[in-house]
Amino acid sequence: MNLLSHAFLKWQAMLWYALGMTDRACRTYDRLLEQWPNDAKALAARTHLHAQDKRLSLALADSERLVALKPEDARAWFNHGYLLELAEQWDAALAAFERSVTLSPKLDRAWYGMGLVLIRLQRYDDAVEALQRNTELQPMSPYGWYQLARVHVDRQQPEEALKVIKHLKGFEPKVAAQLERETGLIVGQASA
Repeated sequence: MNLLSHAFLKWQAMLWYALGMTDRACRTYDRLLEQWPNDAKALAARTHLHAQDKRLSLALADSERLVALKPEDARAWFNHGYLLELAEQWDAALAAFERSVTLSPKLDRAWYGMGLVLIRLQRYDDAVEALQRNTELQPMSPYGWYQLARVHVDRQQPEEALKVIKHLKGFEPKVAAQLERETGLIVGQASA
């Protein structure tokens, strides 16, 4: 009976979520987690619902429980870092992203998150390293490249920023044009 009850509650929560009734889905996950507090999938789902509904403190509390339950889960650490970043807890977010990439060095999103946090901490040299790793893992995603160009500008390295803008012109010309507008650096013009 317990397994049937567990399966039914999970099914019910997913149904409420599919119907767009996130409050009811969350209450169903609450009931499920009262009986099975170590159900990591249910905890991750409720964390997502809290975050989606902008209940950041509840999402963070669930996320902290989740990484305690699954300390070797790189994605759980990435999600935890993301929530900490939203809460502007920069040092804790950095530690979570570092844990994530230690567990899974190819988790590109964690490298990107780490880069963003390092930018916020004004640790630009470290941010460059993290963003370069992100762009190696996701070479066709403009996000890491965009941030990398911005960091080069912040580091007073316009030549490096121009290299990134030129690279972006090859596959994301709109992002390259945006960077040219924002930085005043134009590919093909000599820098002063």
